[in-house]
Amino acid sequence: MGPTEPSVAPAPRANPDLLGHETAESALLKLFQSGRLPHALLLSGPRGIGKVTLAFRFARFVLANGAGEGAPGGLFGDDGVDQGDIGETGLAISRDSGVFRRVASGGHADLLTVERAYDPRRRRLRGEIIVEDSREIATFLRLTPAEGGWRVVIVDGADEMNRNAANALLKILEEPPRRVLLLLVAHSPGRLLPTIRSRCRRFPLAPLPPGVVRLLLQRYRPDLPEPQAEALVALSGGSIGRALDLAAAGGVELHETVSKLLTGVSDVVGLHAFADRLARSDAEDSYRAVEELIALDLARLALVTARFGNRAMAARWAALRDEIGRSFARTDALNLDRKQTILGAFFAISGATR
Repeated sequence: MGPTEPSVAPAPRANPDLLGHETAESALLKLFQSGRLPHALLLSGPRGIGKVTLAFRFARFVLANGAGEGAPGGLFGDDGVDQGDIGETGLAISRDSGVFRRVASGGHADLLTVERAYDPRRRRLRGEIIVEDSREIATFLRLTPAEGGWRVVIVDGADEMNRNAANALLKILEEPPRRVLLLLVAHSPGRLLPTIRSRCRRFPLAPLPPGVVRLLLQRYRPDLPEPQAEALVALSGGSIGRALDLAAAGGVELHETVSKLLTGVSDVVGLHAFADRLARSDAEDSYRAVEELIALDLARLALVTARFGNRAMAARWAALRDEIGRSFARTDALNLDRKQTILGAFFAISGATR
């Protein structure tokens, strides 16, 4: 790869690095060392900030401890992991260890990952985690640990479970087996059943500082001109995932178009042409980017108006953000016309300004 070619961010399960969440990492380490690790942890925060990366990082650490009884220094397996692989102040283990390699490849027998599955009929990921996915957890936990230690389950997008899936998970949380750790990752923890939240130790994660987003952008997209990179940092909202997605979809140019249309929805012809372009089957990334940008702009409007003391208008912007978000989700779930969803969002925003 040449020096100006874009890099590829590693998948969370294979990512050896974690930046910006040192406080949470230290707290997890101390909790594990105390020997009183809860059976379920809830990692929450905005999308793309490293929650799943932290979940896999902690899962590797726990699995690397093998047959130990809760503190580093217990018995380890014969896969090359030893006490020297365990950081004193962090959760990193050697990427050359067997545990790291098996987790990265999806081949660790004592780790199960539950996430939205691929829908072959619609040829894309399902909009939610269904009950069959949650039932895999119960089946997995009935098995004897293959490596004699912990069993770990990561639910990536626990707030994306439908009601039946959530109830199936709740039954497991009510009577968890011994030496089982469930790591629930949620972007919107308020969508989880209160009974699920109450059975988890919570670890809310904050958005990444701009300096961290900038550093990671330089690492994964060194090809970006500095002005464009700075614009992406500003648009990211502290999410490196969002910044990379926007970079791939031409997000800076899309944001300029969205901003122009939001201030001049009277350009109905231009709006329809823009919506037509986003509704094409080959415009998935651009469509998702615009969905994110609309949500981001509405959140900023709510924040700015609240700072100026107009709480009623701030609440109106926040409610509109949620309403438009539900419209996009409904379009995905029912395979509705994306053009109409885009048009509806812009006209709803225009109406709110009158």
